[in-house]
Amino acid sequence: MVQGLLARSDAGNWVGLCLCMVLAVGVAVPAYAEDAKAEKNEPTPGPELLLQGGRKLAFVRTFTTDRDVSPKRSFFKKVIDVVAGAPDRHQTIRPYGIAVDSRGRAIVTDPGAMGIHIFDFRDHKYKFIARNDKDENSMKSPQCVAVDAQDNFYVTDSETGRIFVFEPGGKFKRIIGNLKGGEGFFKRPTGIAVDSAAQRIYVTDTLRNKVYVLDMQGSVMQMIGKTGTGNGEFNFPTEIVLHGQDLAVVDTMNFRVQVFDRGGTFKYAIGNVGDGEDFGSFFRPKGIGFDSEGHLYVVDAAWSRVQVFDQLGELLYYFGTRGEKPGAFNLPSGMFIDRNDSVYIADSYNSRIQEFQYYGKREPGGGQ
Repeated sequence: MVQGLLARSDAGNWVGLCLCMVLAVGVAVPAYAEDAKAEKNEPTPGPELLLQGGRKLAFVRTFTTDRDVSPKRSFFKKVIDVVAGAPDRHQTIRPYGIAVDSRGRAIVTDPGAMGIHIFDFRDHKYKFIARNDKDENSMKSPQCVAVDAQDNFYVTDSETGRIFVFEPGGKFKRIIGNLKGGEGFFKRPTGIAVDSAAQRIYVTDTLRNKVYVLDMQGSVMQMIGKTGTGNGEFNFPTEIVLHGQDLAVVDTMNFRVQVFDRGGTFKYAIGNVGDGEDFGSFFRPKGIGFDSEGHLYVVDAAWSRVQVFDQLGELLYYFGTRGEKPGAFNLPSGMFIDRNDSVYIADSYNSRIQEFQYYGKREPGGGQ
């Protein structure tokens, strides 16, 4: 008899709970419909740029929140969201740097959030990493990020003067550039690149106008550059990227990109100062990258566009304008081009990452 009474009591509770849920859904239909529409996360059609030789640059998507990597939620979970409240969303605030590891995970630095976002589209996972400890090992202003052959990632912190190293899963590993007394070795570390084969780390120190070449333990092996306007000299160097045997450095206030061999010998430079109508020149160069055909992409934050050059420094094409629509930018910063020619750009003041796809020259017969 007792068991029967308990069973009826439980059944009554479940009926009551379901009734409350149904009533809640009925009351919240307009809000729920809007949320469900956003949950679909369908990419907004964006621009395509048709180029010579059958080449093409196509907009793929934007991403900014953990919702963008999440699988489609079941009807039951959506009903629970209506009753109990939707889960808290994490999103980019002022994304700056980006790198993509061998698993296709986008690792995004965000000084606005004082942390790092990891977007894993393959496994539908998202992670946010911050180090807000009160001790000297706090991460305050993460800038650029690079990944090594084991998918460890290295993040420069422009405020603390250090490099934070994390394991592939996001666990803190170590710090490069720690000095006694709580200071960092670098004055303002910005760009970073890792050569796993040679066991070298390249770091731009913007305020010292130098590129430091470190071993994997953080010891200085070489310094490249000095203050000036000549070949091999810098005026506030920022982003840096490795391509083949080349090392490309954004020489920001000299309004150019300088290219060196990995030993630090100057090879050539691209760009000069110009206004928004002077294509092929820069005003506020930021992120850089190379596609599979060796074309150099340069983000210009001031003009909200990306310019693309061939290996002789000739302008091939450009894309982007100021705005909020797909393919438009608002103070873009870092960029990354992966081995498949996916082009990622941190659209900082639109609080998002934009992804494009470059399709290279097509050979006769339809081959790539």
